[in-house]
Amino acid sequence: MIIKKIQFYADNYRLNGTLHLPETASDKGKTPVVIGSHGLLSDGESPKQISLAEKLNQRGIAYFRFDHRGRGKSDGLFSTVTTFQGRVNDMTAAIETIAAYTGIGGPVGLFGSSMGGAVCLGTAGAYDIRTIVTLAAPVRLEAIRIPPNIMEDPLFDEMKPEQMAFDISENLGNTSNILVFHGDADEVVSFSNALEIYENTAFPKKLTRFSGGDHAISDPVFQQQFIEEAVEWLASALSKK
Repeated sequence: MIIKKIQFYADNYRLNGTLHLPETASDKGKTPVVIGSHGLLSDGESPKQISLAEKLNQRGIAYFRFDHRGRGKSDGLFSTVTTFQGRVNDMTAAIETIAAYTGIGGPVGLFGSSMGGAVCLGTAGAYDIRTIVTLAAPVRLEAIRIPPNIMEDPLFDEMKPEQMAFDISENLGNTSNILVFHGDADEVVSFSNALEIYENTAFPKKLTRFSGGDHAISDPVFQQQFIEEAVEWLASALSKK
């Protein structure tokens, strides 16, 4: 695995990311790539994304993970710069940056966890995205139930509810080749969101339901299943001519 640190800009915010390149990548090649979007309070160091990067590299696929504005090492104060459209703009900039990176140039897939899944669905229609994998993704802001103890975090002190308003239901009809993961005991984003995504997107598509699974998919058995199924789905979709 070859690891490259990459900085890029979205709306004048400097964002930091990590590109995982497989050993088979070359300057003249057209390596396929998956770009990841993390959850609302997470960042690009998500263990799920790192595991995906490692496993996909073994299949000859690059992986790019980055910190959205206001998170991790990227610019901006979370409570004031975090908006749904801002995160879509971050992802747009990431797609354009990585698609133009020397040696990439192959088909592009997206992975999004929680809010990141909604970001992927809200971005995909504007680009030639081969496939999408989502995990515990909400369709609209009203579907999210943030626990009171988290809302008391100082991060939210200056945040206004309308900052994160979104509804990506209209995007679903133009989305295909999607793998949807969701726990049916999700305490933050109800399982009904997964059903709505699955029912309104086009084939090929698949819904994997984790019986009793929570929002974080904290059960190690579910985590392993997620990695194995996601890697197989992404590798299969991105290897097709």
